[in-house]
Amino acid sequence: MMDHTDGDTCADDPRRGFTAKLNFLFATIVPAGGREYSNARVAGAICATGVQISPSYIWELRKGRKDNPTLKHLQALADFFGVPPAYFLDAATHDRVTHRLEQLRAEQQRLRELAATNEVQMMALRAGELSSKGRRQVADMLEMVHRLEQAERHGEHGDEG
Repeated sequence: MMDHTDGDTCADDPRRGFTAKLNFLFATIVPAGGREYSNARVAGAICATGVQISPSYIWELRKGRKDNPTLKHLQALADFFGVPPAYFLDAATHDRVTHRLEQLRAEQQRLRELAATNEVQMMALRAGELSSKGRRQVADMLEMVHRLEQAERHGEHGDEG
């Protein structure tokens, strides 16, 4: 009996299979509310672009019951999630996009945690009461303080070498 594990590494590696890739996009690229898109919402948005796809077909793709979408569906799914179609086909593109999406997810989590603090909420409330010009001035001051702190951090670490 032949061992098929030396064949298509994309098919043999679960994290690289089409189903896993698609589900990663659903789990990672979420709307503002923080809950993942429904199959129906994705299908509706794709159909609005002129590509016919049903929620049940997306469900089959996500469950692995279908794993070979047409190029048209692959392109439409990639477009919906804002990734290149090669994300589904090329290991290097997949790894690069996945790395970037994981960085974005970590940054979004950090922003959610910051937004939950009383200091940030108070700053946001006060900024909301300012004129447009006042908000620009506050943003400029924040940028200046950020740059100063970054320079201090780099100065502390730069003297070690």
